[in-house]
Amino acid sequence: MTVLEQEISLQEKKFALTIERLRKRNFSKNLPFLILSDKLPEGQGFYEFADGHIEIQEVYTVGADIETRFVRRLTDLEAEQVRQQLK
Repeated sequence: MTVLEQEISLQEKKFALTIERLRKRNFSKNLPFLILSDKLPEGQGFYEFADGHIEIQEVYTVGADIETRFVRRLTDLEAEQVRQQLK
């Protein structure tokens, strides 16, 4: 493994740890964790909640405010697949 590859690997690990800390912080404050994915249409994201369920919500702006619209709740199997795919 080259020095560059080692640095990239280290940065990826740091990034993953930061994301996990943000996820846990949101859950501790009873807030959902936003997961962006190119598998969803533009403007939509997965919202994971502390109880384990995941919803698809659409994000849009109204003036200076950011609003969301519920699209649907994933089944337990779909939620687990999203977690596995997006780690």
